[in-house]
Amino acid sequence: MLRSETGHDPGRMKAALAGLRAYQSAPRTPRAPAPRLVGQNGRVRIHGYATSGRPVLFVPSLINGCEILDLSLKNSMMRGLAARGLQPLLLDWGTPGPDEADLDIGGHVERYILPALDLVGPDAVLAGYCLGGTMSIAAAALRAPRALILIAAPWNFDGFSSQTRNDLLHLWEGAAPAAERLGLLPAEILQQIFWRIDPTRTIAKFEDFSARDPASEEAHNYVAVEDWANDGPPMSFAAGRQLMKTLMVENATGQGQWRVAGKAIGAESLGMPVLNIASTIDRITPEATALPHGERISLAEGHVGMVVGRKAPGSLWQHIDRWVSQLQNS
Repeated sequence: MLRSETGHDPGRMKAALAGLRAYQSAPRTPRAPAPRLVGQNGRVRIHGYATSGRPVLFVPSLINGCEILDLSLKNSMMRGLAARGLQPLLLDWGTPGPDEADLDIGGHVERYILPALDLVGPDAVLAGYCLGGTMSIAAAALRAPRALILIAAPWNFDGFSSQTRNDLLHLWEGAAPAAERLGLLPAEILQQIFWRIDPTRTIAKFEDFSARDPASEEAHNYVAVEDWANDGPPMSFAAGRQLMKTLMVENATGQGQWRVAGKAIGAESLGMPVLNIASTIDRITPEATALPHGERISLAEGHVGMVVGRKAPGSLWQHIDRWVSQLQNS
């Protein structure tokens, strides 16, 4: 990928490699202390960040960990929303084992999200980020929360370019035999999904980092995000297969053919208020993939930047706080 992006420009290649070395040797800020444990179901834990206010259960993607929503003490959407008077709860997927090889994405909804909704109660708002939003649509269709928030959540996978979908199919076909034997799709393969979707950005961010002050707050934030992106848990084999083939290639969700717990999942099943937040510049989940339903807010911020970028507190966090507060007053 480095050769394909910078082979024509030795200066850019040198800068990217320098940025990579700077990232590898950069000082790490200790992780924020763990919030209180509200509940646990097998490997999945639910952490709470406040004891009062409207409960909002956040479901992260199965790709990478939940830490992006609680990146650091100075940059945490969970802690930021708690300070604004909400009661955020974060679902932590933990690490699956080979014994869950047959648990697909819909199975995660049934086994883990629905019990979590039962725990937090019907007055809670359900909020899903990225693939967690796709899963939250299914959960809301099966067990209605007070309201549903979707954040950069893909639904119509035809919104991805045909090149991206073909690349990911080839990636899956190459990885599937080993993943099936392991019962897991390793994080190293999952990380390649993002590299394939946006290789230009993958290289450019290391070029940019080579010129930064490693002691700056911006550099610390960059390192924390990269560590999160490069250190995710594996995905169960069946979930990986369903993501790559059933959703990404066949677009079962967008075609109205995705069934969870025996029920076809679609927007017509959502009888609660829905806030649908998408980004006009998101290359990971383009705006064209969003569910065509609910109150739409379009942000000109990246897939990860909308959550942890400099604009996040006054943009995404504020939109969520304001919308949930309106629910409380209605």
